Amino acid sequence: MAMHPAHPSRLVAIAAAFIVLFAGLAVRAWAGGAFAKYAGVALYGSLVYTLVVTIAPRLSPWRAAGIALAFCWAIELGQLTGIPASLATRSKLARLVLGTTFNVPDLFWYAAGVAPVAGADKMLRSRTSETQAPR
Repeated sequence: MAMHPAHPSRLVAIAAAFIVLFAGLAVRAWAGGAFAKYAGVALYGSLVYTLVVTIAPRLSPWRAAGIALAFCWAIELGQLTGIPASLATRSKLARLVLGTTFNVPDLFWYAAGVAPVAGADKMLRSRTSETQAPR
């Protein structure tokens, strides 16, 4: 059985996911207040985008952005049920992934985190396709 090489977008997305995850954990560890909260939310959106591209590297950047944003908003709206808060009392991982409290500004900050990585992905893919085009 022949193994297919990993899609270039997938490799870049995996590397970006680790960078974003480290940045998010660093913000939580070293910053405080509103900056840490909203930077964390934006970085969560960026991380979700990188995970979407890792799973489905052939999606267009804007479609991947839409999926990432819909996922983030679903997580945020799910906080209105109280289920994430209940799970968070039993698991730090659940607290990090699901959050605990609905906050309207988070909806904007998710988009603020998804948009720049989607734009960077679009630029990177455009440059890659230009260099790989037959001459």
